[in-house]
Amino acid sequence: MIFIELLLAFLQVGLFSFGGAYGAIPLIQDTVLSHGWLSEDMIKYFIAVAESTPGSIMVNLATYIGSNQGGIFGAVLATISVVIPSFLIILLFVKFSDKIFNKPFIQAILDGIKPCIIGIIFASGITMLYGNLFPSDSISEFDLYALIITVILIAVSVVWQKIKKKSMSPIALIIVSAVLGIVIYGI
Repeated sequence: MIFIELLLAFLQVGLFSFGGAYGAIPLIQDTVLSHGWLSEDMIKYFIAVAESTPGSIMVNLATYIGSNQGGIFGAVLATISVVIPSFLIILLFVKFSDKIFNKPFIQAILDGIKPCIIGIIFASGITMLYGNLFPSDSISEFDLYALIITVILIAVSVVWQKIKKKSMSPIALIIVSAVLGIVIYGI
């Protein structure tokens, strides 16, 4: 039964994840929580691990969650399930791109989807920020240190972008974050 659930869940994630991996995070969170596969805290840890390993976050998350729920076969099944919809859509776009993308109707659809994608990614970031600042979901338990680390990381990232004219590597940000965590929270 778990294999059918993994197949259907990650086919759905792969099919409806607009905006790339970061746009998929809310859908993956909803799917995983609704099935009761992981707690919210575990999802955050899986996202951190998926971000710090090579490859797409969405594929890595599917692999980790599939492995957690169904072993090696679950990992392979979830990974293939999340990739197949995008693969098929890309094949169709390549085949029919000249006919499809020149249509004003299709351009209007794509232009309409863009703000939604930005909103989904922004909402995902706000949700993750809230989870870090209020770890126990209680307003009274605000984590000032998490805010300090977040502000420092944003500042470092922006300064890096301005100086180097390119984004800072996620691995470098994770390393900076880990060092800040050790310094601020202690060992």
